[in-house]
Formats: sequence, C-alpha cells, structure tokens
Amino acid sequence: DQWPLSTEKLSKIQELVTEQLAAGHIVPLTSPWNTPIFTIPKKSGKWHLLHDLRAINAVMHDMGALQPGLPSLVMIPKDWNLLIFDLKDCFFTIPLHPEDHEKFAFIVPSINKTEPVKRYHWVVLHQGMKNSPTMCQLFVAWVLEPIRKQFKQLLIYHYMDDDILIAGKDMNAEEILKTLLPCLEAKGLKIALEKVQKSAPWNYLRWVITESQVKLQKITLNTEIKTLN
Repeated sequence: DQWPLSTEKLSKIQELVTEQLAAGHIVPLTSPWNTPIFTIPKKSGKWHLLHDLRAINAVMHDMGALQPGLPSLVMIPKDWNLLIFDLKDCFFTIPLHPEDHEKFAFIVPSINKTEPVKRYHWVVLHQGMKNSPTMCQLFVAWVLEPIRKQFKQLLIYHYMDDDILIAGKDMNAEEILKTLLPCLEAKGLKIALEKVQKSAPWNYLRWVITESQVKLQKITLNTEIKTLN
C-alpha cells in the first residue's frame, strides 16, 4: 500500500516520476507488485524521490560485501599525484534483469483521487535495494579492468561509493582523464566533471589528503534534527 502524502509531496512526486520516465529509468506497467514511495527535500532545494524497498530486501538473498574495508590511504606514496572524481548517477547506468523489473514497482496516486493511480517499475538499479552497492562495485570493477591493465603503474581505488581515486608518480591527470572518459562512456558511465579533483587538498570519502598527510575531515554536528514529516 502507498502511504498518505500531502498535496505538496504528491505534486513533487509526480514531477520526479515524469523526470525518471523521460530519462528511461522507469516504465509504466500493470503489475500487482507495489511498495511505497515518498519524497524529501534536499539542502539544495530540490526534492529526492525515495522508494521503500524493505519488503523486497527482506526476501532477497544478501550478496554481502566484496571488500573487507576501505583501502588504506596511507599506503599511497608521499608526493604522488592524485585524481579523484565521482561517477554520475552510477546506479542508474546499470540495467536490471527484465525478469526482476516488476518486483521494483510502485504506484503514483493522483491528488484528491481525481483519477486512477499510475503504476511504474524501475528498469535500472535502485539505491534502496540492499545489493545495489555490491552490484555497482562489480560493474565498475569490470569497466575499470582494462584501465588497470593499461596503467599498471597507477593505484586505482573504488570502494562502494561513486568516488574513484587514482594515484601515480608524476601522473598527468589530464591525460588520464582523456583516456578514461571514452572507456567509461562506452559502458554508460559518466564523470561528474564539476567534482573532479586534480590538486591538493583532495577530499575522498571522509578523508582529506595532502601531498604528505592523510587526515579525517572536520566533523560537524547537526543540532536541527527533522523527521521525514
């Protein structure tokens, strides 16, 4: 069943669903499957569409983690050059198997029940699915494999998130980017160019990296706690 939603949130959901439909991430369907959706505002002022997949996750086989932990950043030699970038909407570039589409279905109610609900399902990997991080990591590792073979002198770290770190002695970041871009785009992956980091200090996950030091980012505590409602 779908949770009750305010007029504002229903309106935002309809806008977000239209965007996902245009992007090819969802398609209409008539499947009886359904799990709730909702939306929350981002700090940027935009809204985020969320799909509650707890019921699906509860009956799904857990693939587990592929790595026992984050690679140690202090193993990067001193004074090496770094290149850090984000993969843009990584999950949305990975297609779901057609037999699994209907299991990731949801409905979009109309405001004040003026028309029948509309049904959709995802055709790409969704962030709310518990195996999505593992599947994303497998996919990205497959895409990066020829890059690792071509540049054996480089360290290439990809750990769970969309962030990729490349380190090398006297590495030319621009040349590496030129080689990477067509390889990634050929597999549907895109780099968020506005988040590319080529010079110190570099931010990677919760760490700050300089030419000679690795330290935790400054911790800030949010004292204004809000619920989803």
